[in-house]
Amino acid sequence: MEALKAALYDACSRFIEGRIETAETALAQAQEASNDDTKSSAGDKFETTREMMQQDIFRNKKLLADAQQNLGLLKSLADVPVSEVVKNGSLVETNQGLFYLSISAGQLSVSGKTAFAISAASPVGQLMLGKRVGEVFTFNQKAYTIVNVL
Repeated sequence: MEALKAALYDACSRFIEGRIETAETALAQAQEASNDDTKSSAGDKFETTREMMQQDIFRNKKLLADAQQNLGLLKSLADVPVSEVVKNGSLVETNQGLFYLSISAGQLSVSGKTAFAISAASPVGQLMLGKRVGEVFTFNQKAYTIVNVL
């Protein structure tokens, strides 16, 4: 299980680095397009286009900042010690599947196993926090029993 947790950490790291790269590329393209746009005689059309470009730049900056924040959070979980209670950074085995409390990266397949990388702030993550092996929580009318915490 320890190797699986390390593989999930690596998969989450690759996921978030990909998001950062995509956001940086989109931001660079939006800034380049904004710089290349020259004013034409159609003033209102120019202002509308310019505003749309600014909104695109702002959106990409926000995506980049969010991705960088998630990378920082993930890095803080690199050496989380094993605990008897579920906390951020835990790999939780339930009777319904595996959950890695880290960042929201969705379903990941590593080492022949499937796990869900979820944020501790997510609804199911909140339900798991502080639970121990043998405890049960319910999400979407489905009962989850904690089998193992790593």
